[in-house]
Amino acid sequence: MAMSAAQTPVRWSDGHGSGVRLTRRGRAVLIALALLLAAIAVLFTAPASQAADPVGSPPTVVVHPGDTLWSIASRYAPRSDPFAVIDDIRRLNGLSDYTIQPGQRLALPRRR
Repeated sequence: MAMSAAQTPVRWSDGHGSGVRLTRRGRAVLIALALLLAAIAVLFTAPASQAADPVGSPPTVVVHPGDTLWSIASRYAPRSDPFAVIDDIRRLNGLSDYTIQPGQRLALPRRR
């Protein structure tokens, strides 16, 4: 039984006559295996998404006289960068500037 050119196996040789023969099916299996291993690696190295955050409304704070975004950010997340916390508070509450009023309720970012 003769093999056509499309069925001819590829031969890798080190020059000593012995080599590895891969057919088209063998190459397809190796590629599929490599893709599977890459997918598994991505699953184990990808960061956790925020979809795992607890469900419910975000924590809030009522602004007292004399409060500033800086004092609220420092009080709420003392170990975090206040600038980042202030940016999160402004984004969550749709604040265009840094002005807040006593009695105003502000949503706070979830702690990480």
